[in-house]
Amino acid sequence: MLESYVTPILMSYVNRYIKNLKPSDLQLSLWGGDVVLSKLELKLDVLEQELKLPFTFLSGHIHELRIHVPWTKLGSEPVVITINTMECILKLKDGIQDDHESCGSNSTNRSTTENTKSSVKPRRIQQAAPTDPDLPPGYVQSLIRRVVNNVNIVINNLILKYVEDDIVLSVNITSAECYTVGELWDRAFMDISATDLVLRKVINFSDCTVCLDKRNASGKIEFYQDPLLYKCSFRTRLHFTYDNLNSKMPSVIKIHTLVESLKLSITDQQLPMFIRIMQLGIALYYGEIGNFKDGETEESACHNKDMLGNITGAEGETRVDMQYPGQYKGQELYSQQEDEQPQGWVSWAWSFVPAIVSYDDGEEEYLGNDPTSTTHQQKAQTLKDPIVSIGFYCTKATVTFKLTEMQAESSYYSPQKVKSKEVLCWEQEGTTVEALMMGEPFFDCQIGFVGCRAMCLKGIMGVKDFEESMNRSETEACFFICGENLNMKGLTYLTNSLFDYRSPENNGTRAEFILDAANHKETYTEIAGMQRFGAFYMDYLYTMENTSGKGDELDIVNAKKTKAFLKKPIGSANQQDFSSGKSEDLGTLQEKSTKSLVIGPLDFRLDSSAVHRILKMIVCALEHEYEPYSRLKPDIKGESETMLNPEEVASLEEYIPTRHTSITLLKCTFTIFMAEFNLLDHLLPVIMGEKNSSNFMNTTNFQSLRPLPSIQILVDKINLEHSVPMYAEHLVHVVSSLTQPSDNLLHYCYAHCYLKIFGFQAGLTSLDCRGSYCIPVPIIPSFSTALYGKLLKLSTCWTKRSQIAITEGIFELPNLTVQATRAQTLLLQAIYQSWSHIGNVSSSAVNEALMNEVFQTIDSPLK
Repeated sequence: MLESYVTPILMSYVNRYIKNLKPSDLQLSLWGGDVVLSKLELKLDVLEQELKLPFTFLSGHIHELRIHVPWTKLGSEPVVITINTMECILKLKDGIQDDHESCGSNSTNRSTTENTKSSVKPRRIQQAAPTDPDLPPGYVQSLIRRVVNNVNIVINNLILKYVEDDIVLSVNITSAECYTVGELWDRAFMDISATDLVLRKVINFSDCTVCLDKRNASGKIEFYQDPLLYKCSFRTRLHFTYDNLNSKMPSVIKIHTLVESLKLSITDQQLPMFIRIMQLGIALYYGEIGNFKDGETEESACHNKDMLGNITGAEGETRVDMQYPGQYKGQELYSQQEDEQPQGWVSWAWSFVPAIVSYDDGEEEYLGNDPTSTTHQQKAQTLKDPIVSIGFYCTKATVTFKLTEMQAESSYYSPQKVKSKEVLCWEQEGTTVEALMMGEPFFDCQIGFVGCRAMCLKGIMGVKDFEESMNRSETEACFFICGENLNMKGLTYLTNSLFDYRSPENNGTRAEFILDAANHKETYTEIAGMQRFGAFYMDYLYTMENTSGKGDELDIVNAKKTKAFLKKPIGSANQQDFSSGKSEDLGTLQEKSTKSLVIGPLDFRLDSSAVHRILKMIVCALEHEYEPYSRLKPDIKGESETMLNPEEVASLEEYIPTRHTSITLLKCTFTIFMAEFNLLDHLLPVIMGEKNSSNFMNTTNFQSLRPLPSIQILVDKINLEHSVPMYAEHLVHVVSSLTQPSDNLLHYCYAHCYLKIFGFQAGLTSLDCRGSYCIPVPIIPSFSTALYGKLLKLSTCWTKRSQIAITEGIFELPNLTVQATRAQTLLLQAIYQSWSHIGNVSSSAVNEALMNEVFQTIDSPLK
C-alpha cells in the first residue's frame, strides 16, 4: 500500500517539529486522508539546532495544522498542508560573543538531556513491516519524489516577533502559499524528468505588515507607532536545475521576489530602532556577533547537524517506529551528522540553502537503500556547492519620514495617542538587489535602481513652508533627483531575472554564470551598470581564488589556513600555524573584496527646507542609548608579540588580502540657496553631541523669497578610492613586531584614500517665482584636482618606531581661477551670512539693485 510509504515521511516532518503528538492517532488520521491538529507547541530546540540562527526562540506555537492527502489521486493531486495562525518570538542570544550560547539553546521548557543527545552518536532507525511485491522500488521512488515536489503549503496568519532592548519588531503575513508551477509559472502538478531537469515553485505573500514599536522597562508597549509596512503583497519564484534525476539537491538555485509597490513609513521614534536592526544585519554578515570565539576547537563547539542531509529529525528526538516494506527489514540506516564550526551568519545562511529546496536523504531511508544502486553511490560522493542566485525586485518604492507628537486626551484615564506628520518622502523606481554565490569562495551582490527623488512634505519645526495653504509647486518641493524615468528606461532592472521573459530559464535554456573575479570585472563595468539602471549601481564582490590551479578543495583549505592565521588571537601565532601546511600553498591563495558604487546624473538642491529636514532626521537617528554590537579590542602589548621566521614572512608577503572600495559620481549639480529660515542652532549642537534634543517649535511665519539667489556647482566626475587590509588588526601586530619590515608590508598597514575631481565649476544663479533659473554667472571656471592620503592603522602599535609616518597626504591642483565683481562678492557674502546667522532672512537682505547688477551682464554661462 502507498500509505506505508508516504505516511512515515509526512509523520517524520510533523513529529520532528511538534511536541506531544500521539503517533497512533496521527497515523490513523493520515490514512483517512485528513488530519486536524490544534494548539500545537513547536520544538524550539530542534528549530535552533537545525537553523543555526544567532537567535533563540522564546516561544512558538501553531493554532491549527491541517494535512490533506488525496490517496486515490496521489500521482496527480498535491498533498496540502495548511497552518492556521503560527506565532514565534525570537531574541538575540545572551552572551553571544562571550560563551558557547551561540550554538546552545536558551529557550524555555528545554531539557538538558535533549541538548546532550543532539551532539553524540548517530541515531539508528529501526524498520519492520511486511513487503508489498506489487510496488517495485523504482516506481515507489518516483512516486515519492512526485509527491514531495508537489506539496502545497498554506500558512494563514503568520506572526513573527523579534525583541531586543526596547525594540519590538513584528511581522504579520495574512496569507502565504507555496505551490508547484509549470513553464509559464501557472499552477500545475509537475516533476523533474530526464528531458526537463527543472522544478519551479511559486510563493505568494498577501498583506504583509511590519511593525516596529518601543516597549518600556516592564516589557509593555505604551503606544503603537504607525506600521513600517502595511498590507504589502509580493510573489516569489523559485527555479531549481538538477544535473540528473538522482541528484540529491539542485546544481543551480534561483529564488527571485518581485514587489510591485512598496510603501514604507518611518517615524522619528522608529528611526533609531530601524538603524539598530540594520546594524544587527551588518554585524551578523561580517561575523562580529554570532560566531565562535577565536581558537575554539570543533570538539568544544556544539555539534550542529549538516543541513545537506538533515531530514530524519533531531538527534535527541524520540523517534516513532514506522511501518516499512519488509524487504528492507533488518537493515540499519543512520542519519549522518557532521561537526561544524560556523564562522558567522554567512556560513549559516549558506548551509541552509540546500535544505530549503531538497527532499531529504531520509526519504530514501523509507524506501530502502540498495548499496549497489546509483542513488547510494551518489550519496557517497562529495556534494558540490550549488550556484545560488537570490534576487529582490521592486517596481516602485516610497519611504516617508514622519515626526510624531503626543496628543493629549480629554479624559485623564484615556490612553495617550500619537499624532504623526509627514515631512519627507523618498521615491524610488526600478530597484534591484541580487546576490550570487557558490560556496564560500564566491559571493557577489549587486544593487541598483533606475531613478529616485526626494521631496519636502508639510512643515517642520513650526515652519509652515510646505503646508497646503502655501500652494507651492511639486518642483519646489523636490530637492533631489537622480537617474531616469522608469517608463522611459523600460524593464532593464528585471534583466535575467525569473520575471524577465527573455531570461534563459523562461526560454528553456540553462543560465550561465560568471564565477571568477577577472571575467566579472570585465563584464560588470560602471558603463554596464549605468546602462541597466541609470541612477545607482553597486557591485560587491568577494572571492577566494587559488592561483596555483590545484583545485577547488585546496582553494578552500588554503582560505581557512590563511584566515585562521590572520584572525588568531594576538600573541598566539607560532611556527606550527604555518608548518601545518606548505607555505607555498598559503601564498597561492588570493582573497579579494571589492565594492564599486556608481551614482548617475543627479541634481541636489540644498535650500532651507531640505537642509532642516535632513538634519532633523540625523538628530532623530542619534536619539538612542544602544550599545554597539562590536567594539574595538584593546591593543595587547609587551608580553606575547607575534614573531615570524623569514619563511613565514615571505609567505605572508606574497599576497595580503585587502578590501577595496570605489565610489564614482557622474554629472553632479549642487545648488546651495540662500537660507529662507535658519534654525540650525537647535540642530547642530545635538549632532555635535553638545546638548540633548528638545522639542522646539518656531512661531515665526514663513515667507518665500523670490528671486532666491544661489550658488550652483557643476562637477563632471568625482572618484573616490579607498583600500584597507582585510585583517588589519592582526596584520599590524605581526608587521610591527618585525625588526625591518619591507616597504610592501608597511604599505598594507595603511588605509589608503585617493580622491579625484574632474570638471569642477561654480557660479551664481537665482530662482524666480515661476520656478525657473536664470543663466548662471561663472565664478570659478572649470578645473580638476586630486588628493591622496594614507593613515597608519593602529598607530599605538608603532610607538617604538618614530620614523614611520602616521599620516601622509599629497594634493594636486594644476590651476585654479576665481573671478568675481564687487556685486557678486556681496551676493556671495549674503548667501553665507544667511546660513551663519540664526533667524529668518529678511527680503531686504538682498535688494533688487544688487540682483540686477549681478545678473545684468552674462558673457560666458556655465556649461
